[in-house]
Amino acid sequence: MNDAVLISRVVLKNYKSIAACSVPLRSLVFLVGPNGSGKSNFMDALRFVSESLNTSLDHALRDRGGINEVRRRSSGHPTHFGIRLDFILPNSTTGHYAFQIGAKPRGGFEVQREECRIYGLPDDQFYVVESGQVKDSNPKLLPPATDDRLFLVAASSVPEFRPLYDCLTRFGFYNLNPDEIRDLQPPDAGQVLLRDGRNLASVLNLISSQSPEAKAKVVELLSKVVPGVVDVSTRHVGKKETLEFRQKVGENKTPWRFLAENMSDGTLRALGVLTALFQSFNGGALKRVPLVGIEEPEVALHPGAAGVLRDGLKAASHHTQVLVTSHSPDLLDDKSISDQNLLAVTNRNGDTLIGPVDAAGRAAIQDQLYTAGELLRLSQLIPDEHEVGNTPTVQLELFGKGPA
Repeated sequence: MNDAVLISRVVLKNYKSIAACSVPLRSLVFLVGPNGSGKSNFMDALRFVSESLNTSLDHALRDRGGINEVRRRSSGHPTHFGIRLDFILPNSTTGHYAFQIGAKPRGGFEVQREECRIYGLPDDQFYVVESGQVKDSNPKLLPPATDDRLFLVAASSVPEFRPLYDCLTRFGFYNLNPDEIRDLQPPDAGQVLLRDGRNLASVLNLISSQSPEAKAKVVELLSKVVPGVVDVSTRHVGKKETLEFRQKVGENKTPWRFLAENMSDGTLRALGVLTALFQSFNGGALKRVPLVGIEEPEVALHPGAAGVLRDGLKAASHHTQVLVTSHSPDLLDDKSISDQNLLAVTNRNGDTLIGPVDAAGRAAIQDQLYTAGELLRLSQLIPDEHEVGNTPTVQLELFGKGPA
């Protein structure tokens, strides 16, 4: 499963409710904690990186209410926030990408420092940018920088940095909206499922033609969530398109056909989640999505469907890194989910703490005394506050090579 790890560690400083964290990631990670604890803020930090590279830094900040809504509010009044991602590219190359964004008067901002380093022998490929100036780099000939944009966008024209750019811009983060899925949808390229699922018909159509095995897996799992479903396809309605479900009803030998507008929220969300997970299964001609983040995939599903959803998450994590926020004990009720698949999240006086499960919880899971789901029912999936509070300084550094 480690073959699917793209982001091996995340370091955040002053991002929304998160003062500081440094956490390792595996191919499948569940972020578990109460409402308002900060799970979504952690996920949003990764989405912020991808969105800033796909659109612009200004757009990503404005979409979140401006830099004053992104940087952490506290008695210390920090004027900046920072993100660092340690990565493993598909060719097994490792490195890190980090930046610090500072506030300026009247809601302005600047990239105070940005650093990308791809570790290699005999030499690293890297650049260091400070306030719109390239201070050091290898290779030496790089495009000019500005202080209001992430430099990796410009550096992506250089072959050494293009693979990282391609991976970071292809993250997929999902908070699916059944109403958007239910409505008639305008056709699009369908290469990557959009956040709310409003192009699901196009994506499923492309999967059907380019990766039949992925389509079969989606339908197989969906049929276990929604009994009787034998197929889902894209149906054109004038200049738009929608989803058509084929489902066995009663004693009828021929499956009935139902359009998306006739299907429940749970069915549409389940299809959206499964499509998000398997949209790059087997590669094919599809645009690969190396990391998928899904918020509360169990919403609107019957608790009995949790096992099917869990099987889908585990299967997908062999080819795509998967991050999930969840409140569902049923989803975690499986002894194959180890403590290393969990990040526990809590909030202390407005500050988010993220870290491994505490020692008692880890021992209970490792000794198979309890599943993670059973501990969640007992409210015993909590972060190891001692370990979080004693994170080595070197692991919290945004810049430099970090711990060996």
